[in-house]
Amino acid sequence: MARIRLDHVTKKYGSITALKDVSIDVKDNEFYVIFGPAGAGKTSVLNLIAGISDPEEGDILFDDAYMNYVEPRERDVAMVFENYALYPHKTVYENIASSMRTKKHRQPEEVVDREVKRVAAMMNISELLERKPTQASNGQRQRIALGRALVRNPNVFLMDEPLAHLDAKLRNSMRKELKSMQEAFHTTTIYVTHDYTEAMSLGDRIAVIHEGSICQVGTGNEVYYLPETEFVAKLFGDCEINILKGCVTEEKGRTGIRLPYGEEVYPVPDDVGERLQCAGVKDVDIGFRGWAIDYSREPRKGYVRGKIYTHEPLGNKVELTVSLGDDMIRFIVHVDERFEIDEAIYLHFNMDKGIFFHSETKEYLVRHNEEVMRGGGKNG
Repeated sequence: MARIRLDHVTKKYGSITALKDVSIDVKDNEFYVIFGPAGAGKTSVLNLIAGISDPEEGDILFDDAYMNYVEPRERDVAMVFENYALYPHKTVYENIASSMRTKKHRQPEEVVDREVKRVAAMMNISELLERKPTQASNGQRQRIALGRALVRNPNVFLMDEPLAHLDAKLRNSMRKELKSMQEAFHTTTIYVTHDYTEAMSLGDRIAVIHEGSICQVGTGNEVYYLPETEFVAKLFGDCEINILKGCVTEEKGRTGIRLPYGEEVYPVPDDVGERLQCAGVKDVDIGFRGWAIDYSREPRKGYVRGKIYTHEPLGNKVELTVSLGDDMIRFIVHVDERFEIDEAIYLHFNMDKGIFFHSETKEYLVRHNEEVMRGGGKNG
């Protein structure tokens, strides 16, 4: 177990800068998720921690020990790869045992046998121990790879998209197993994924990375309800957050927002109005999650008229896309609702559930009940 730190780390591959001045601080026993799109630099962070590559600038520390030039075998790190990296000529038993038979971590055979069987039972692969990896399914191979990492107690587990090749049902099951295993082993885990549901369900904290830079570090609630930029806001949610242009107005001492769909002025909560006035902004971008939008099949006061562009059935729900001016508004409706393409629909935007961003920098400004959200509340 260890506290893992990267302090102002830069990593280059030739002329390509993969990581730019990256700093992260992973607490002892924390399940820390690094989340971002493909090519963002997620795996580069793991490779630096594992010692597979070295930084051009910055420091890597385990607790307070400087690790920049320490060999990988001396770092006591267990890594699980996306492609499993199993020995095809060895049995499942031998694959799991291999991490306890290295020169650095060699254990007596009775200890190896006991631990392999214990981990195999925990991973529900005991019946596979005498088989070769080619005789196992993808889900079983992933559990074998995890078992090889779990069979000993390293400083840190590094997991590089370990569930990427599994089907949806098994992925959901393995997410639960991973979290319970980490809690049982009390070991620091750094987990890389491009799946926001994995990030939010597994991570004690999430580091959002893009183009080699850390955009935000926070809990699942913080990155979802209080995203520091529009980019972060767009990464999380069942359907992508809707970003609308708004003009800040002041009438009779009350701050409001005018959207580009008419002259209607939407009042904002007092705490939002105060922050917008203090910021001195006239134009803002407002993010509305699907659940922050009300709709009606009939005209209503305060609702704006749009038309159905697409409707996508998703099992027990339907994702609706509505054409409204120059914008495409996405939100979820009940599966029993029936819509026709180009049908009129009327939308209302709840300003008390909007997230306000600076129109030029795209950085977070304010949202209603910010302190409640920061403390873990979900009432808006």
